[in-house]
Amino acid sequence: MTKRYWNEYQKEIADDHYFYERSCIRQTFFPGSETAFLKIMRDELHKDIYDEENQHTCTGIGYHSDIVPLETTMTVVARLFSLMNAAGYTNYVPSCVTSFGIFTEMVEIWKHNPAMLEKTREYLRKATGREFEPPANLVHPSDIIYKFRMELKEKMKYQLVNRFTGKPLRAVEHVGCHYAKIFPEKGIGKSEFPHVLVGMIEAWGGEVIDYPERRHCCGFGFRHYLLQENRGYSVANSKKKFESMEPYEPDFILTNCPGCAMFMDKWQYTIAEMENKTYDKEGYGIPVLTYEELTGLLLGYDPWKLGLQLHQVQSENLLNKIGIKYNPDEKYRGADGQILPIPNRPKFLKQ
Repeated sequence: MTKRYWNEYQKEIADDHYFYERSCIRQTFFPGSETAFLKIMRDELHKDIYDEENQHTCTGIGYHSDIVPLETTMTVVARLFSLMNAAGYTNYVPSCVTSFGIFTEMVEIWKHNPAMLEKTREYLRKATGREFEPPANLVHPSDIIYKFRMELKEKMKYQLVNRFTGKPLRAVEHVGCHYAKIFPEKGIGKSEFPHVLVGMIEAWGGEVIDYPERRHCCGFGFRHYLLQENRGYSVANSKKKFESMEPYEPDFILTNCPGCAMFMDKWQYTIAEMENKTYDKEGYGIPVLTYEELTGLLLGYDPWKLGLQLHQVQSENLLNKIGIKYNPDEKYRGADGQILPIPNRPKFLKQ
């Protein structure tokens, strides 16, 4: 009997009825991504997804920085699960990759240590009077976009093809460590062959670049950035990745982690200011997109409503290659309809 090894690298992803948990840092770094995901789920895929207004942080950054104790994190996670229970859902979808790792870790601890589960129930009961049950299905939003990538392709107005050359756009994909490395079996393709972003890029017409530092850290590393004295380690990690991908001339970088997207975007500006160096030939930098931003762009969503103007490395060169229409005069229009002041330009990085 033939054994199909690739089946071992798949994961169960619920078809519908999701409880969505927002990310604390995503709403700060790239606020359009979560809104885009909800729109894609409801308007394009016609899925039932619940956006709870009383949710809160998972404690992830504090937990991984040894500030928040394990028992506190367990209780906070339990309250979030209780919100899911109260809303009548069993499929939990955390926006942040670090949250995904946190929730997975807590569920695994409870599974193997029932005494900790009972202690958590007691803590939650005493603190809030609430009860909870863990989710039946815990997945990341990028898993869901991956699952429905071909259905979304049928609705897309654009493909990842350079309209000037007719060739596939060349993409670097970067999967967050807390998605595929803490619990490898919980990610599509595990840590060996993470496929969640590769599957999107290839399905939508692009070419994935394999380069030496493809699985190297983005540079966040929590303590490497949270402590000011350590930030040199953070920027050095990102620089190592940029130098490794530079000879392959990628058109864009795709991530599924808010920290990875932020650092690979912002450190390009930092390095340009420090060393008068960019990692593309034209001096604009390599655009960094979240998977929701990429999906929304190909579906025809307005780039400025997706929030691309909030990135440090601007995206017009990429939009032009794909043929995406945009109005430059609307780029800095605020929510109240007023045109906001144009930000100061970097000294070296072109915008």
